[in-house]
Amino acid sequence: MVGKYRVVTLCGSTRFKDEFMKAQKRLTLEGNIVISVGLFGHSGDTEVWEGMSEDTLTRTKEMLDDMHKRKIDMADEIFVINAGGYIGSSTRSEIEYAVAAGKAVKYLEPPRG
Repeated sequence: MVGKYRVVTLCGSTRFKDEFMKAQKRLTLEGNIVISVGLFGHSGDTEVWEGMSEDTLTRTKEMLDDMHKRKIDMADEIFVINAGGYIGSSTRSEIEYAVAAGKAVKYLEPPRG
């Protein structure tokens, strides 16, 4: 299975670290190049935020949000980790961004109405 691979960017709340890891493995084994988050701010990686000033925290979160949109730019599609149907405002903005850019959007669970 050598050839052209689809590029998939994972999107979703970082509280779903286990679901991210499972999806990354599955999608990779299905022959996709998978782009994921750089850290799991809601379920680990707490040392990143420790001692950070409020101003630096705000700028860092803005940078990470922007970087994730650049990851969407590089992808053919996004795969939304919406465990339990949860889609937060940040993920919703990433979905809207992907749709506006003409990217396919797939979900871990069928989206709610």
